[in-house]
Amino acid sequence: MVREQKQSHFNTYIAHVRKNDDETWAKPHLLEEHLIATANLAELFASKFQSGEWGRAAGLAHDAGKGRLSWQNYLRQKSGFFDVEAHLEGKAGKKPHAIHGAKLAEDIYGKGPGRILAYCIAGHHAGLPDWSSAEGTGQSSLQFQVTQVKDLDEIAPFILEKIRAAKPSSPPRKFATDGLDLSLWIRMLYSCLVDADFLDTEHYMDRERADQRGGYSSIEELLERFNRFVEDLESTAESTNVNKIRKYIRDKCVQAAQDPQGIFSLSVPTGGGKTLSSLAFGLEHAKKHNLDRIIYIIPYTSIIEQNADVFRAAVGEEEVVEHHSSLDEQDSTPKSRLAAENWDARIIVTTSVQFFESLFAAKSSRCRKLHNIANSVVILDEAQLVPVDYLMPILEVMQLLVDYYGVTLVISTATQPAFEERIIDGKLFRGLKNIKEIMGDKEQVRELYDSLKRVEVILPDDFALVSTWENIAEELKQYDQVLCIVSDRKSCRELYSLMPEGTYHLSALMCGEHRSKKIKEIKQKLKNKEKVRVISTQLVEAGVDLDFPVVYRALAGLDSIAQAAGRCNREGKLPELGKVIVFIPQKKPPQGILRKAAETTKNILLTRPQEPLAYDLFTQYFSELYWKANSLDAKDIIRLLEPDPYDLGISFRTAAERFHLIDDSLQKTIIVRYGNSEKLIETIKKSGLDRELLRKLQRYMVNIYNAEFEQMLRRGAIEEIQPNVFALTTKLDYSEDTGLMVDETLYDPEDLIQ
Repeated sequence: MVREQKQSHFNTYIAHVRKNDDETWAKPHLLEEHLIATANLAELFASKFQSGEWGRAAGLAHDAGKGRLSWQNYLRQKSGFFDVEAHLEGKAGKKPHAIHGAKLAEDIYGKGPGRILAYCIAGHHAGLPDWSSAEGTGQSSLQFQVTQVKDLDEIAPFILEKIRAAKPSSPPRKFATDGLDLSLWIRMLYSCLVDADFLDTEHYMDRERADQRGGYSSIEELLERFNRFVEDLESTAESTNVNKIRKYIRDKCVQAAQDPQGIFSLSVPTGGGKTLSSLAFGLEHAKKHNLDRIIYIIPYTSIIEQNADVFRAAVGEEEVVEHHSSLDEQDSTPKSRLAAENWDARIIVTTSVQFFESLFAAKSSRCRKLHNIANSVVILDEAQLVPVDYLMPILEVMQLLVDYYGVTLVISTATQPAFEERIIDGKLFRGLKNIKEIMGDKEQVRELYDSLKRVEVILPDDFALVSTWENIAEELKQYDQVLCIVSDRKSCRELYSLMPEGTYHLSALMCGEHRSKKIKEIKQKLKNKEKVRVISTQLVEAGVDLDFPVVYRALAGLDSIAQAAGRCNREGKLPELGKVIVFIPQKKPPQGILRKAAETTKNILLTRPQEPLAYDLFTQYFSELYWKANSLDAKDIIRLLEPDPYDLGISFRTAAERFHLIDDSLQKTIIVRYGNSEKLIETIKKSGLDRELLRKLQRYMVNIYNAEFEQMLRRGAIEEIQPNVFALTTKLDYSEDTGLMVDETLYDPEDLIQ
């Protein structure tokens, strides 16, 4: 009986198999059904950027390698049973199949169209490959892999017929011969294929999980909820000058949302209500142009929860998906975790690291969501914090998304970076084109900034005169409510140690859960008008809604000073202007772009000290800063992703390996013992690490420099609880006041960065 059943299976080509809950074998997922369903979905996804037939061709060819008797034999193990994980080509020991579809695409469609699809098909499990081994990828290169395929003649005729019939007619447009145009299109096609493959496989493997997808409200429904929320907010808000200006800003955003798609800037002083105003623009613009979603990009995980909570209050708890490394699994629903894989929700809140690294990624898991960026409103909050070393590839890819993928980009910040394309000192700065300011012309924006002026910036009388930490501590003690921001964590601790008991410390040596708790306490004390003094690194400068009467800021970039000013007299309730006092610290900012930013600021303020936060100054500041940078493409990303004209060679994998906004080679991550992390650490020790546990632990992680890590490891302060997963041994090395207690006598690697 078993032999007869086995023989009948061999008459059918299978893509996937699974077991039922009772351990019996479910009906197999037929290969023909999988290829057609994947092709249909990939065609639908790619049609958003006029590439539907290319998505269809990729879908039909992606698993063609499973249509060989040798692979079908491999799926059916010698024992007569199936290998459920046979299709997971990326796992060690698994028989390849993706490269066969890639080779087939080249053979049938020719080198041009075929190679474009070959990148997508070959990488649909293992990730986008490099074409050649020139960058050190060796046998993983596409060029090498296609030479190893010898058994294409085994592929079932019905598969070959479908692939031949699906040959794409022509690309959607003529691609630029240089830059990122072609590589981005290939990556977007890859995203369509990967998501289509994942979704159809999930539909077979886990129907319950698949059924949880979708079901989000329409843009129109979200806009109705948002408008009711704003009406309620305005009806209960105090009739202050600040609130009147915030309403004016929202009204301008609603008005501008009716304009054609393109690139917009939203220049609003800190405390002007950019968060809700930009969402108003996004929803109105999406409705006007029939766009699919709003993607909100935030620079720091420390503020992402705050903004996501505002959006949830405005449109509904289930309608907003957070996607970032510090997402606490307990704070998200099963549906939102699924949406985070491919961004199919209407409102996505993510980090700049997640967004930009995904746009240059090679892994299937990171690229899967990219096609859902098409036909969307992308709001880049605190845009001035885009890393200078990667500015050129980031700006180029954003311009391409606007030009060819139906994206509207909003650059939202109080300190507009100089992103527009222009000539500086005879050289072309290849920035963004045709940026439209939502708040009007330059004179209107100046008037807006003047109307929201709530602080007086007090500059040093002598920029050569250094203030010691002892001097600053004595000045801070004179105020009952004061915030002091410094540029590095070591300075933060040194100054904090000189302050009276009850002073708060905030830095990245405190885990996310710890910082959130302290910020909540600080806000409550400010509200109650209690004594509260805070020493912090720059982590409070973007989006943390603190409102102090006095703020001290160590000399830094002009944008940092403006952001610090946004934590002073934020609601405009003081009888007089708040005070922002800039001082020259005893330790300079870290070498590299932070130090260049401080020097540029000093040079500008020495020549124009009368109004240091004037709107016009920021264009001059950023222009000078970008020209002082060693490179705006420090890792040579554009060169790696430019197609070779002879063989369409592109180095996808090497570029992805180099594109990291945060250099993790200098740092190690450890899990601290704080709050609920103790139980989680013990669970990992006993049961191992899974994705759910890792998500929960993100709120309890701290990054430290390698020298600090090695020193703590030597003295037994940290232990390896699973391979390459490290945690504090006890609570003794974690302070409720200052977080992780590292050796302050060690050198600071930031001082060595050039």
